[in-house]
Amino acid sequence: MAARKILRIGHPLLLQKSQPVRVFNTHELDQLIEDLFDTMAENDGAGLAAPQIGEMLRVVVFDVENNPRYPDKGPVPRTVLINPTIEPLDPEMSDDWEGCLSVPGMRGVVSRYTHIHYVGYDSQGHFFEKEVEGFHARVVQHECDHLDGVLYPQRIKDMRLFGYNDEILKKEVL
Repeated sequence: MAARKILRIGHPLLLQKSQPVRVFNTHELDQLIEDLFDTMAENDGAGLAAPQIGEMLRVVVFDVENNPRYPDKGPVPRTVLINPTIEPLDPEMSDDWEGCLSVPGMRGVVSRYTHIHYVGYDSQGHFFEKEVEGFHARVVQHECDHLDGVLYPQRIKDMRLFGYNDEILKKEVL
C-alpha cells in the first residue's frame, strides 16, 4: 500500500525487543507486510524488519533478485517470516560486508553462521521451516537481529572495517 519511513540508527525503538504476533490472517497484519515489502523495494533493500518502520512485532520480510545493492549475491526467495527462531547447523562462520536501511550509506564486516535452520509462520499462521546457506542465511540472521534490538554495527569486531560506502569503495575494499 505504501512505503513508510525507515527509522535510523539512534532511534530508541531499534534497540528494543519486539513482541510476538499472536493473531494471524488479519487486515492489520496484511497491511504491515505489504508496507514492509513496499518500503524495502523503494529503498532497494534485501530485507526489512517491522521494528525498522516502528512496528514492534516479530515480523521480517526478505526478497533478493537483481538487487543493485547486492549485485554479486544470489537470489533469496520472497518470504514473510513471523515469530522466527534460528538454529545454526554448523559452527562455521564467515565474514562479509553488510549494510542496512537503518544505517544508510554505511557498510561493515560482520561474522555470521554460514548454514542455518529457521522456523516461523507465514501471514496466515502456517508454520514452515527452511535450511539455508550463504547469503540467504546472512539475510535471515541480519533481519532477525532487528527483532531483538540488534543492529549490525553492534556485531562488528574490527571497526576499521566499518565506514561510509563511498569511502570504502575508494579503497576498493568491497
